[in-house]
Amino acid sequence: MSMEEKSVVRKKHSLILEDRKGMTLSGVCDVSGFDEQSVILQTELGELSVKGEGLHIDHFSHETGELKMDGQIDSLVYMENRKTEGGFFSRLFR
Repeated sequence: MSMEEKSVVRKKHSLILEDRKGMTLSGVCDVSGFDEQSVILQTELGELSVKGEGLHIDHFSHETGELKMDGQIDSLVYMENRKTEGGFFSRLFR
């Protein structure tokens, strides 16, 4: 398998939410930012924003893509991975 083919292979992404107080995820590529009110994750299916109170990352493995967190989880929002072609004016004049 060539290097390009290896980069296309994706890890399976799943999310288990337990009583809105704990969450286990797989397919997490990176943690972009976090504090007690929000955690921003890069997943295989796009950016995931988790909002709540007292959020804490218990475990994250970059190799396996698994993450466990706890705290009061109020919302989960996915944003698509979009590749922008060109700048502002190229989008304006399509």
